[in-house]
Amino acid sequence: MPNLPIRSRRRTLGLLAASLPLSWLGACSPAGGPDAPVSLETARAELEAGRALVFDIREPHEHATGVAAGMRLLPMSQLEARLAEIPRDPAQPVLLICNTQNRSARVAALLHERGYANVRHVGSGMSGWAARGWPMVAPASSGPLGSGS
Repeated sequence: MPNLPIRSRRRTLGLLAASLPLSWLGACSPAGGPDAPVSLETARAELEAGRALVFDIREPHEHATGVAAGMRLLPMSQLEARLAEIPRDPAQPVLLICNTQNRSARVAALLHERGYANVRHVGSGMSGWAARGWPMVAPASSGPLGSGS
């Protein structure tokens, strides 16, 4: 599936960044703070136990390479239009994952600025998930990639 042109990806990130104060672009908080990443292992355990909602914010052409079962697909380019899908309830942990953690860290910071105290991002991202050989499924499919289901 063709990738979005770099210009389109830059435009999407630029539009998101243009709506934010510059303070969110700074370095992450010390380890354990709300801006510190959640480990991939912790994110997987929380997802599988149903203790956290995990949103995959990669774009549809990236989802086509495989997604983790149970993750909710919310492309970053659709974030503004679908923001209501992310709960604000502090008792409901929300984790964001992208391909490497760059976009998910930025989006988590954006959401913190907007009052979402329950949101964290996942370190390593889906590239780390794939590198570990963890199961992935096709989007809107219940079977593993390559299984024909």
